[in-house]
Amino acid sequence: MVVKSTPEVQPSLDLGYLALFLGMRVNQLVMERMRAAGFRNVRESHGYVIQHLIEKERTITELAGRMEVTQQAASKAVAELASLRVVELAPSADRRAKTVKLSAYGWTLIQRTRRIRRQIDARLIRAAGAPKYETAKSILTVCLNALGGTERIRTRRILPAQ
Repeated sequence: MVVKSTPEVQPSLDLGYLALFLGMRVNQLVMERMRAAGFRNVRESHGYVIQHLIEKERTITELAGRMEVTQQAASKAVAELASLRVVELAPSADRRAKTVKLSAYGWTLIQRTRRIRRQIDARLIRAAGAPKYETAKSILTVCLNALGGTERIRTRRILPAQ
């Protein structure tokens, strides 16, 4: 199969950059649509905390460990999300730590984000065609596996860019 480069895309960009720029553009569109839907104070960086609360509630110490940040940094992020009503805090079982869990509003936020991502995915499928889209996903998955990047995705331990 021969793929011609369009004037908008530089043929010298490698696969990593193309995947990165596509992901950045998708995230930009998601954030624009979230703001238009009334979620004005939510930032992309909030997802790095939220991803750890999808499976279960956690203490701030657990969050810090999973996010690979200090407990102070995790506390600051949790406090911001609590002020936005995305998470709720409660005493943990041993009463010495606080447990963080997603609020009903936090789950609404996740559901809306996932719906927007499905809509963007559908747009990409229409643009490329389903077979090419699935091939692209398969190629990116193989490349991610080859570089050892799938474990962090599987365990929801994606770190922000440094």
